[in-house]
Amino acid sequence: MSTEGLLAYCRPGFEPELAAELGERAAMAGFPGYARTERNAGYVEFLGVEDGLELSRALPWSTLIFARQKMRLLADLPGLDPKDRITPIMDALGGRGRYGDLMVEHPDSDEGKQLAGLARSFGNALRPALRQRGLLTDKDDPRLPRLHVLMLAGNHALLASADVKDASPWPLGVPRLRAHADAPSRSALKLEEALMMLLTEKERAEFLKPGMNAADLGAAPGGWSWVLARQHVRVLAVDNGPMAQTALDMPIIEHIRADGFRWQPPKPMDWLVCDMVESPRKVADRMATWFREGWCQHAIFNLKLPMKKRWDETRDCLQHFVDHAGRPLTVRAKQLYHDREEITVYAGVYAG
Repeated sequence: MSTEGLLAYCRPGFEPELAAELGERAAMAGFPGYARTERNAGYVEFLGVEDGLELSRALPWSTLIFARQKMRLLADLPGLDPKDRITPIMDALGGRGRYGDLMVEHPDSDEGKQLAGLARSFGNALRPALRQRGLLTDKDDPRLPRLHVLMLAGNHALLASADVKDASPWPLGVPRLRAHADAPSRSALKLEEALMMLLTEKERAEFLKPGMNAADLGAAPGGWSWVLARQHVRVLAVDNGPMAQTALDMPIIEHIRADGFRWQPPKPMDWLVCDMVESPRKVADRMATWFREGWCQHAIFNLKLPMKKRWDETRDCLQHFVDHAGRPLTVRAKQLYHDREEITVYAGVYAG
């Protein structure tokens, strides 16, 4: 059954937040509709719009906080015959053009992960069939849209299309990062992912240069300080708690025993990072102070979300931060794969 709307993946359990974000953002862009999802499903459909392509363009993936992946929804195919799933997919794709890549996926949920084997084997069968019909290029072509097939069950699939310039490049929108044996904590992966997701390659080269300096508030045991030091950035690690020896062994990390919410830098810093377990409004307010006082040029920080009204808290805290920073900023926010009950924010002094 053909349909119009969006399909977006998220962290299981955050479907209401993604649904609320899509609903509010779509209405503001002039595309009123409704979200359909279930708790812990790992995905949200946004339906009831006349032009899914224009809606997708109005809501860029990079600006959506709770969406790991965003696509234009093409068709909902329930009741598939397990003996022939390919024919209904071909029929649904008829007249919709050609694709440069294919991803056959399953929801990132406990129930969905049981479909991993089916998704893999069906992708191996579907790919040559699409190529034989001329619907899929022989080699990946990023100039063309990417076809997504989301297997919800053995007899149910959703078809969607992604603009590769406006979507995550990874299956299920999950980047593959390898944990380092000598990292002080697994939180190092959060900052590594944040730098990859919230900055472009050009920005990483320009904003993270050897010899720059940074402050890490609430640094212990030192995972985020360790990541910055590996970029040859000098770090003042501020925390009353103990640092891991692997962080202390890096000569460009200096441990300062102080309260991260009261400490002030001796001179302006290139970077501020903060992963402190505090209320999101308190963190947003302190981050705004750093920019208002001119203490940093760039920042990455986490906002720990409450159990209820998490979209409202996210929107309000980000607005509070922008309103009180006292200067024009570039602000981007995402719930990363390595985040849990939180979102990660990048902010930088606007140079344009």
